[in-house]
Amino acid sequence: MGMTATGDLLARGEAAFQAQRRQRRLATLFGLTVLGACLLASAWMSEFRPATLAAGLPRVGEYFYKLLPSLRWDALFAGVETEGSVAFWFYRLDDWAWLLLQTSQMAALATLAGAAVALLLAFPAARNIAPARWINIVTRRGLEAARTVPEIVYALIFVWAFGIGPLAGILAIFLHTTGALGKLFSEVMENTDLRAWEGLRASGANWAQACRYGILPQVTPNLISYGLLRFEINVRGASVIGFVGAGGIGQELNLVISSNYYEEISAIVVLIILSVFVIDMISERLRHRVMGAAEGH
Repeated sequence: MGMTATGDLLARGEAAFQAQRRQRRLATLFGLTVLGACLLASAWMSEFRPATLAAGLPRVGEYFYKLLPSLRWDALFAGVETEGSVAFWFYRLDDWAWLLLQTSQMAALATLAGAAVALLLAFPAARNIAPARWINIVTRRGLEAARTVPEIVYALIFVWAFGIGPLAGILAIFLHTTGALGKLFSEVMENTDLRAWEGLRASGANWAQACRYGILPQVTPNLISYGLLRFEINVRGASVIGFVGAGGIGQELNLVISSNYYEEISAIVVLIILSVFVIDMISERLRHRVMGAAEGH
């Protein structure tokens, strides 16, 4: 009798397991079907068609082929006057290097200013330490608005207001950086230990003092890490917004693209890639050092 009861129990358990498994498979199949339908609808609405892609890819290859410089081994290291040399390819290196420096300075200034404003707004934007609910809501919505609008749209507006030049690019990157870093900074503060903050408040410190001495020392390494990461992003962004006249190397790149100066296009692109690579490497080392120092303490 006992063996029969045990067998029935095992059979019911197996049946329940198989039923749950079938249900899970049906749910997975349904989810994949919905996902596939959404992808097909997205492709149809965005006119993403295999025939169009197949027709355009050869043209992309043709354009990249035109960008290749006419280098010759026998003249590779000759002077700037010799066609086929590297020096001839980068014949405007001094001008382009200056524009690259301008681009990096635009990104650095905008990142520093944006990080400073984001830090001030992150405290009221953090739900766990906001001084009032309505201040938290207003601050968070403001940060969302700042980061929702793309940098290039801001750049177009500021170029119209201030004219062509780096100022428009700095302001555009600054606004977007404020919104993006404000969100990241506030999320770091929401995940921090509040015991020091609560102890300061209980001992009579005001809200600003509790934030300064109870929260900021704990989150500073993460804030620096996010700031450096944002600087890397802003260097690339500063190269793009120059296309609308916001200064930097992007403005020069837009000019040579519109004029079909293919070798100059490739030279500028190579310089941008190299400069971004160097900046990324330096920023990554600094981030790791900052995080390593924080973990050591």
